[in-house]
Amino acid sequence: MINSYNFFKNLKYSGLVFSIYILLCSCNSPKKDKAVVLYETNCASCHILPEINSLPKDIWSEKILPEMGARLGIRDSGYNPYKGLSFVEMDAVIKTGIFPGKPMLDIRDWELLKEYIISNAPDSLQVIGDSVTPVELSQFTPTRISLDSTKGAFFTYMEFKKEKKGLMLGDLYGNLSEYSFATKQNNRIGRFGSPVVSIEEDGDNMIVAAIGSIRPSELFSGRLFEVSPDTIKIIPEALHRPVHVLAHDFDKDGIKELVVSEFGDIKGQLSLFRKRTEEETYTKHILLNQPGTIKAEISDMNNDGKDDLVILTAQGDEGITILYQDNDLKFRPEKVIRFSPVYGSSAFQMIDYDHDGDDDIITVHGDNADKSFVPKPYHGMRIHINNGKNSFTEAYFYPLNGATALEAVDFDQDGDIDIALVASFPDYQNRADFSFVYLENKNELNFNFSENTFKDSNSGRWFLIDTGDIDNDGDEDIILSSFTYAFTPVPKSFSDRWNDENVDIMVLENNLSNSND
Repeated sequence: MINSYNFFKNLKYSGLVFSIYILLCSCNSPKKDKAVVLYETNCASCHILPEINSLPKDIWSEKILPEMGARLGIRDSGYNPYKGLSFVEMDAVIKTGIFPGKPMLDIRDWELLKEYIISNAPDSLQVIGDSVTPVELSQFTPTRISLDSTKGAFFTYMEFKKEKKGLMLGDLYGNLSEYSFATKQNNRIGRFGSPVVSIEEDGDNMIVAAIGSIRPSELFSGRLFEVSPDTIKIIPEALHRPVHVLAHDFDKDGIKELVVSEFGDIKGQLSLFRKRTEEETYTKHILLNQPGTIKAEISDMNNDGKDDLVILTAQGDEGITILYQDNDLKFRPEKVIRFSPVYGSSAFQMIDYDHDGDDDIITVHGDNADKSFVPKPYHGMRIHINNGKNSFTEAYFYPLNGATALEAVDFDQDGDIDIALVASFPDYQNRADFSFVYLENKNELNFNFSENTFKDSNSGRWFLIDTGDIDNDGDEDIILSSFTYAFTPVPKSFSDRWNDENVDIMVLENNLSNSND
C-alpha cells in the first residue's frame, strides 16, 4: 500500500557531503594525487560514494559544494547554512554538530577538491528517451474527480478502504476526510494540526501520524494520535517528521507495538513504541538511528517464526535494511541493498515477482525536491530478485524521471506482475507525458514490459497511488491523487492547468471484466 511517506524527503546530497568529509579526514597522499584519492578511496564506509558525473557542474558549484564546505566548517562564497531559520530551529541544527565552527580542512585542500570535482563533472546529464512516445492505455478508462472548488490539490495521504468502497484522504492543512464513490460525497472526519501522512486502522480505532513540518526541519513537531469513535488521545512523544506508522503485535502478547518512520532531516530514526497496559502509555525505543526512514513492511525474512521489518531509507545512506527480530523485541539490522545517495529513493514494495516462494523487492527512485533539482537518467524503477537467502540482485531497471510511487499487481490477471508508476517530478521538457506509466508484463522471465499512459495524464501532479476494486467487478482499479504544492519548478502552463481544471483524484477503471464478458 503506497501512502504519503514517499514525499517528505529532501537533501539527499547531504549523504554525499558526509562521505566526502570522511575521505578528507582520512587521506594523506601527496598533493598532486590528493584530490583523486580523496574522492575515489574506499574510506567512505557509511554509504556508497556517488560518481562525480551523477550531477552537472552548475549543481555542484552552486548547490552541493557550498553545503559541503559548510559541513567542513568552511563558509564558501558567503554561504550561510542557517539562513532563513528561526532561532529555535537554528539552535536545533547547531546541536546536531553538522556544521563545525572551525575549518576541518586546509583551505588549499578544499580548493583542490573543488577544482577536481568541477573539472570532472559534466555540463549536463543524459536525457532519458526523449524520442519515446507512450502507447495509449487501453485497459483502463480514466475518470476525473474534483472534491471541492479550491484551486489545485493538496493531498498528503490517500488510501482505498475496501469495506466502505471509499477513500480516506489527508491534506496539507491537517484535514482528514472520507470520500464515498457511491454517494460522491467527501465528509470531513477531523483536523490534526499538520498534514496527515499515515494511518493504521484497528477495527473502529485509528493511529494517525501527522508530520509536523513538510519542509526539512530539525524540529520535533510531528505527532501520533489514537482515535476511537468516542475519544481522541495524543501520544505525548514529539516526533521528528514521522512519515509512516505501522501497528503490529511483534512479540505475540496480544498488544500491538507501533513502528514509526521518523524521516527527520539532518537526524532521524526508526522508532518502536511499546505500550504499558497498566498505565496506557508508551515507551519509545530506537531501532535504527539514521535519517531518511521512509516506510516499514513486515515479513518473516529468515523463516524463524518471528516477524521481521524491512525498511527503505533515503537521506544519504539510501537502501533497504532488514531488521531481524530477536528476543524481547530486539532487532538486528542488516543492510541488503544500497543505492547512491543521489538516487532519491522514494518507495518500495515487497512481492514474489518470480514465484519462487521468497520476497523480491521493487524500488522507485526519483525524489527531486532538493538542491540538486535536475532530470536524472538514473531515476526510475528497479526490480531486485531474492536468491532465497536475502541476497538481492538488481535484475531490471526502467528509467523514469522523478519516479516516486508504485503499485505492483497482476492487473490483467494473466499470472504475472504488472506495475503502475507515478512520477511527481517528470521531465516536463522531454517526457511530460510520463507522469504516470503503466507497465504491462509481457514476459516476466525476460522483464519485457509494454509502457502505457493515458491521454489526460498531465491533468494533475500525481503524487499518491493506490489500488482497489472500486466498482466491485472483480478486477483492480487504480487511484491517483494530485498534489500541486509548488515544491519544485513547474512550467506555468502546467500549474495554470492544474488550478483551472482542479482535478483532485483520477480513477483508472480497469476494463478487464468488460473484455471478458
